[in-house]
Amino acid sequence: MAGTERTSGPGGLAGVTRAGVTRAARAREVRAEGLRLGYDGRTVVPGIELRIPTGRVTAIVGANGCGKSTLLRGLARLLRPEAGRVLIDETDVHGLAGRQLARMLGILPQQPVAPEGITVAELVSRGRHPHQAWFAGRSGRDDEIIAAAMERTGCAQLAGRPVEELSGGQRQRVWIAMALAQDPDVLLLDEPTTFLDVAHQLDVLDLLTELNRHVGTTVVMVLHDLNLAARYADHLVMMRAGEVLAEGAPDAVLTAETVAEAFGLRARIVPDPVCGSPMVVPIGRFHGADAEDGSVVTDLSTVIPA
Repeated sequence: MAGTERTSGPGGLAGVTRAGVTRAARAREVRAEGLRLGYDGRTVVPGIELRIPTGRVTAIVGANGCGKSTLLRGLARLLRPEAGRVLIDETDVHGLAGRQLARMLGILPQQPVAPEGITVAELVSRGRHPHQAWFAGRSGRDDEIIAAAMERTGCAQLAGRPVEELSGGQRQRVWIAMALAQDPDVLLLDEPTTFLDVAHQLDVLDLLTELNRHVGTTVVMVLHDLNLAARYADHLVMMRAGEVLAEGAPDAVLTAETVAEAFGLRARIVPDPVCGSPMVVPIGRFHGADAEDGSVVTDLSTVIPA
């Protein structure tokens, strides 16, 4: 297939990027300038300045209701700003045609709804629509990309089944397959590990890492699990009350102080024994720490009456 770059990673991510597209060419810059977002007159994000590192994996973290998903919706043009703007390579996303934007940027929202009766293969194939000419059918290259996306997400054996009959975890993998088939330069995901058991959470995050490292896709995802975010992200954005509390490398962002401020949680930060990234160990009321200074309780007689 002349002029087309094949890519494959150590986990077997096999796919075909757009003809003539190199890793560097896919590294589009996404930036928010004075971005204010809200719903029905209620402001959730009062005004954010943010630049997403190109060609990297970014995780947005924070407590429930802090504005993580609202920010992602704003970046994806699913929510019109009250003020400010979102730029891709210096172009306002609201000035781009839909198909043009979809070739640059893909979005997997929380709990997407599939059309009634649609099969897995049909839904995944919709990821290729932005790349097809009007009234043109799928090409052999489209079929190859769709098959690769389904194989890598474990959906190939589900191809003929209606999406509505699948479990929550299976449906999530199908939506991720559709996002992979879209082959965008920037991929935004809102809680991509929702409904997945621990093994499949790691599979999905490994897949996104592979996509980033070997295809060059910029990945931005909202995650609730701080330890998975620290392990898989190059860059963390920690939010509190609609604003960016801290951003940077995981070991710079995840500190006992920032966790306390963002989550109201006392915690110890220790090295992840698997990869050395920062790991948050919460300190509860009853598990190995006293109520004041967080020191480990070794003498139970100090907390349990004789």
